[in-house]
Amino acid sequence: MIFNKLRINNITLNNRVVVGPMCQYSAENSKPSKWHFNHLKKLSQLGAGALIFESTFPSQDARISKKDLVLSNNKDLKFFKDIVNDIKKLSKIPLGFQISHAGKKGSSHIPWEKFNSPLSKKDGVWKTYAPSAIRRDRYWPIPFELNLKKINKIKKDFVNSAKLSNKSGFDILELHMAHGYLLHQFFSPISNQRNDQYGGTLSKRANLLLEIASDLRKIWPKDKVLGARVTADDCLKNGITINDCLYLVNELKNIGFDYVTPASGGIIPFTKKKIRPCYQVKYCSVLKKKVNIKVYANGMIRTEKEINNIISNKYADFVAVSKPFINDPYWLYKIGNNNKKSLQIDKQYHRCF
Repeated sequence: MIFNKLRINNITLNNRVVVGPMCQYSAENSKPSKWHFNHLKKLSQLGAGALIFESTFPSQDARISKKDLVLSNNKDLKFFKDIVNDIKKLSKIPLGFQISHAGKKGSSHIPWEKFNSPLSKKDGVWKTYAPSAIRRDRYWPIPFELNLKKINKIKKDFVNSAKLSNKSGFDILELHMAHGYLLHQFFSPISNQRNDQYGGTLSKRANLLLEIASDLRKIWPKDKVLGARVTADDCLKNGITINDCLYLVNELKNIGFDYVTPASGGIIPFTKKKIRPCYQVKYCSVLKKKVNIKVYANGMIRTEKEINNIISNKYADFVAVSKPFINDPYWLYKIGNNNKKSLQIDKQYHRCF
């Protein structure tokens, strides 16, 4: 099952395993660095069905940290074009661009310096925004509550960045609505206490997400792939539930999205989420049963047995695997060899297995 091809519009995945997005916090002036060129080229040559770049931001004030990637203008575009072209010289793997806005989770230290810690004035702090002026946690600053003018600017920023990602040559666009970032903050009643068209009822809390989704659908080519990472469960009392997620995913399907991938937790630093192998597959299964849309699973998926179980039982259409491609880069190729399946890797390495 792992090695069955999957066609979505005009994009073909040669197998059901994609390399999931992994933040590297290694940008130079918000642009891809030599690290990114090296890191992503390696990942593109390991036999996966697709490669999704790390979360990238549509403006400077949308970033998580000072070392995040931004795609907002033609200067940025040149770097992204270069890295996409560089990869495509060596590999035919479809490439994904994940677009996000950190909201009040931004202006943060990179994890290996100070984990889950906001920047100080000395560190170069910047203003962060959220649907409501509610701290992320007790030691975090109070974000500025977004007014309608700034919301409209953010919507335009998303569209601009998506257009630039298309010009860069990406095959897949993934809109990030989870992990405690801005769009998740609007969707969750934990963080959204507005009383205008963007807060209150479930449909109003979903408005900004769906407006941006609709805007992206209008400009993203129909022959390419458009998806979203959504929140299935806040893992908190009075937070998002799977039923809320079903409403959102139904609306995304109606807009014309090709897939979703469910996540959980993240709206505050510590929730009741229990992390264990395949812990988010249960949400995939519900979405697959209830909505006619492709779903990919993510979250501690590690083994051939786990992946085959997910695909064969139709819990999801494909899976995202991240850390195993770092820990043992050729793990998928080895599984392919054992199953007499030939994956695309460099000819120079064939004799090594």
